[in-house]
Amino acid sequence: MGEEQKIWKTAFGLFPYKGINLIRGVHQVEHLESLETFEIRDDDIFAVTYPRSGTTWIQNILSLLYHGDQMREGCNKKSIQQLVPWFEENIRQVDYNNMPSPRTFASHLHLSSIPQGLREKGKVVYIARNPKDVAVSLFHLHNFMKALESEPDFDTFLIQFLRGNVLGGSWFDHVTDWYAQKDEFDTLSLTYEDMIKDTRCAVVRISNFLGKNLDDKTIDTIADKSSFKNMKEDPQAKNDVQHPAFFKQSGSLIRKGKVGDWKTTFTVAQSEMFDKIYMEKMKDLPLEFDWEL
Repeated sequence: MGEEQKIWKTAFGLFPYKGINLIRGVHQVEHLESLETFEIRDDDIFAVTYPRSGTTWIQNILSLLYHGDQMREGCNKKSIQQLVPWFEENIRQVDYNNMPSPRTFASHLHLSSIPQGLREKGKVVYIARNPKDVAVSLFHLHNFMKALESEPDFDTFLIQFLRGNVLGGSWFDHVTDWYAQKDEFDTLSLTYEDMIKDTRCAVVRISNFLGKNLDDKTIDTIADKSSFKNMKEDPQAKNDVQHPAFFKQSGSLIRKGKVGDWKTTFTVAQSEMFDKIYMEKMKDLPLEFDWEL
């Protein structure tokens, strides 16, 4: 039995860890505790998101910006999860301290458990997505990932999402806390919706923020290769293809990627309830989302 099969057979459900809910078996407390004192380098890049907010997308963009030569065809081709690994999980047991610079990581971690050295060194790209689309996408993930408890009833799941009892914890806490303290880090803040509206512009902003001096042809190539259509067709970009033991056969980790897909799932009553809670929790945050395009 492979290592991944062993993990998911013993893993079921979530456990809280310093402001975020993580997956038993997939995330190890010993590894998590070691991260807070993890030594940050000047050129480290962290892509931080709440779950289902464009994480695979930014992983793909960073892979193309920094590791394009390792994404070539052939037996040496690497997945984006290898090139931009999850900081809070280490299934492959890679020594992150021995990774060559510049290191690129993806993370869902809350501010309470991010390495403190990141406030002084490295860069953060933070992506936020409108929470109605996040809730629907996370609902499907809970029903697709074997290590998470399924919830076929969206109404019940939505209540749990609003309470923060889902993978990632509270969307409201994650977004408001990161935005409130973003100036304490070298941060580029983007929204998923802006990336959808103009992917090329987003690639330019990210590359400029990271100090990359790219010509128009390279920018166009990266924008094209990181399009939702191409990612959906690329097995190297899909975690469910790279790690099939964690996922059910029906479904896909990369689903629709649309802005406003929540309207196909939310009832009018659910939307009105959500809006009321959203306005109360987000009233002090100068952040606006597109709810449909």
